[in-house]
Amino acid sequence: MDIPYLRWHPTIEKRRSRRRFDANRPIERDKLSALDAACRQFTPFPAARAYLVTDPVKDVFKGIVGSYGKIKGAPAFIAFIGNMDSTSVQEEVGYTGEGIILEATALWLNTCWVAGFFRNEVVASLIEIKSNERVLAVTPVGYSPGVESLEEKLMTFFGRTHRRLPVSRLVIKPDRDDLPQWIKASLEAARLAPSAVNRQPWGFDIAEDSITVYVRTGGREFAVSKRLDCGIAMLHIEVAAMSFGVRGKWQFLEAPQVARFNHGQNG
Repeated sequence: MDIPYLRWHPTIEKRRSRRRFDANRPIERDKLSALDAACRQFTPFPAARAYLVTDPVKDVFKGIVGSYGKIKGAPAFIAFIGNMDSTSVQEEVGYTGEGIILEATALWLNTCWVAGFFRNEVVASLIEIKSNERVLAVTPVGYSPGVESLEEKLMTFFGRTHRRLPVSRLVIKPDRDDLPQWIKASLEAARLAPSAVNRQPWGFDIAEDSITVYVRTGGREFAVSKRLDCGIAMLHIEVAAMSFGVRGKWQFLEAPQVARFNHGQNG
């Protein structure tokens, strides 16, 4: 499946994480079919895959404290699965999973990246997992009420988790004013990427025909790899670049670098 960049690019700014869903509003069959097809067909890396589960969602999600912060009412969820034999599994799962989430957003469905607060053994019991695989994250899928609940607002500190650092804080040598438009658009898309506790761990090193993603911050992982977050930003970079007619290929790198998007190399 090729990246439907014209479909996904507008959803980058529109997407918001939601934790409350309307349990009485099922997802239409055509949308479930489209989402399932995306899970099966969007496999850009061999070590990452997505699986849609449409059984009633029970005991999958757990709250931060007791039931506080728990996902509620979702009629379906998607598991993001990685082959742990791959040295780049975290970023591959982040990249792949964000593609599925952008597709769900394009279908007017609500989602929420969940990596630290789900019951792995419950998820694994609902899908076929190979011995070398692990479910690294999941997302609930469904329709959320138009207005955020009080708990959702508290979970997002009344909107502060939607705030993003400016590009100038994320880029090595940010004072360049001669950047190509595709790089400017890609950096803006990358800074809008979701991340665990909105930590925005990514940084970017820019060359004339490439963007290198690296882990900018140290500190706690919060049970979620920073490289998974960077994989999400990688997908945003490529979607925006393609919207400006730029195609390229990702080259995975050793820590603290993550990967480099090289313009002019066919994927």
